[in-house]
Amino acid sequence: MMFVGVDLGSRTVKIAALHDGLLINHQIRESGFDPHRQSLEMLAGLEPVRVVATGYGRHLAHRHFAHEVITEIKAHALGARYYFPECRTIVDIGGQDSKVIALDEAGRVSNFQMNDKCAAGTGRFLEIMAATLGFTLDEFGPAALESEQEAAINSMCTVFAESEVISMKNRGIPARDIAMGVHLSVVNRLLAMLNRVGYGDCLVFSGGVARNPCIVKLLQARLDGVRVLSPELPDIVGALGAAIQAGLA
Repeated sequence: MMFVGVDLGSRTVKIAALHDGLLINHQIRESGFDPHRQSLEMLAGLEPVRVVATGYGRHLAHRHFAHEVITEIKAHALGARYYFPECRTIVDIGGQDSKVIALDEAGRVSNFQMNDKCAAGTGRFLEIMAATLGFTLDEFGPAALESEQEAAINSMCTVFAESEVISMKNRGIPARDIAMGVHLSVVNRLLAMLNRVGYGDCLVFSGGVARNPCIVKLLQARLDGVRVLSPELPDIVGALGAAIQAGLA
């Protein structure tokens, strides 16, 4: 039997299909103007027994095709445990929010923190800063790693930080040094959330930003002695968790 999870995020739609507990299909697409129709196109050809939705658009999916919805917190908890059952801390950075989730020994959510009031410290923040400095998102992390001396970013508000970056650029500060400052500001915000929630000797890094090598390296360096683990497909952890929930129903 096939169980499918759909994560309708702010920037992308992800689906994950499980059969006998194994991931047999996954897809990632831009959300577009009509994410539920995008989801239906991605589901075409699949014959799931049950579909569970999560993410920003989960209630829209529930109205049109999903049997059940679960929160992003629960979805990422389930998905992260699938890959790394020993870990009890999860960091997820999505397009418009970031989360730190703590689990108990049974894998249940015991505490969490979310930054969902503004784009600061999210994938969208990094995307805007990259474009301001003339980098693609894929280039941004590697460019920052070439920095010899980071330029500190004082503001975490996206609008003010963008103005700060433009000012630095106009003063002739190298783009790679500004890029490192941007990445450090994101990691410092994450560390503050982690300190409020608490963490153990390993954590799972999920979401599209987990593909950014600079964020991963900085996070690992600041969390000395803590293993920072990321699955091969960090983008689909939420969708995978929703698929696991579908199989539990």
